[in-house]
Amino acid sequence: MTVAVSAPNLPLSQRLATQGIAAVLAVKPLWNLAKSQARGMMIKRAERLGIPWRETVGRFEATDLQSDWNSVVNPDLDYPKYYQASFHGYDQGHLCWPAAFEFEVAAQAVHSSLFPEAGAGGDRRLRQSYHEVLLAQLPQAPQKILDLHCTVGLSAFFLQETYPQAEITGLDFSPHYVTVAHYLGQQGQKDLTWVHALPEATGLPAQSFDLVSAFLLFHEMPQDATRKIFREVRRLLKLGGSFTLMDMNPRSQAYLTMPPYVMTLLKSTEPFMDQYFALDLEAELLGAGFDRVTITPNSPRHRTVIAQVAA
Repeated sequence: MTVAVSAPNLPLSQRLATQGIAAVLAVKPLWNLAKSQARGMMIKRAERLGIPWRETVGRFEATDLQSDWNSVVNPDLDYPKYYQASFHGYDQGHLCWPAAFEFEVAAQAVHSSLFPEAGAGGDRRLRQSYHEVLLAQLPQAPQKILDLHCTVGLSAFFLQETYPQAEITGLDFSPHYVTVAHYLGQQGQKDLTWVHALPEATGLPAQSFDLVSAFLLFHEMPQDATRKIFREVRRLLKLGGSFTLMDMNPRSQAYLTMPPYVMTLLKSTEPFMDQYFALDLEAELLGAGFDRVTITPNSPRHRTVIAQVAA
């Protein structure tokens, strides 16, 4: 694997430490060892917080998901190479069962540090902070919503909770994620539509949604893909509609003051993070045909972006 190192203005000791970490992670056996140790630490941290990691994964592993897979998965979907990159310590990235089975518990563990008082509820608090911005800034309640990166359904379920009158479609490029989303929706008797497609080529009708939402998608996309997605979203929105996204905030103090070696470790699991941090989201959204863009910090490390189409 390759880890980008771009810290020319650091003191020599920090620069050497950062380069050393990158060199170690570039050796596959050492990367596998580091990944295994980091994974073990995350599981222990989760279970200290009362998050039932092993129990949750074991339950999914014992569940027959074939009918859910058959109901939603497009077996002919052709993935661009960037979808097959290693993410989050999984060699197959998002395109594997472990990533889907562990998604919710991993999100709870990772986001527990955002709002210390919330503990294991940090992930829910992050989602609430996003929806608080939407409720405050969207001109009207949407009736048709597309969740562009529904993963295992968490963001779609939260949209349904916030806008119970709306018709909601959850879309994801990972067949494993969308299969688990379908299963969880069936278990919770939630009336949602699930689509297995690429966010830059959804195949959905033009001008068919009042709101398109993307939760933690774009830090995992190269810039060219992001630009294609913006144009696809613009095509999907009705006049007067809104595109909202919640993602990492490169301007937050958390990232501006993060030690470079920690950033290097983070980038080792997020191969397109440098591209995301370098992207001028507002300019790209305006260039894609949106008429107004607002950016609101909603956590110590995240921002909510709202791009609107004129009525």
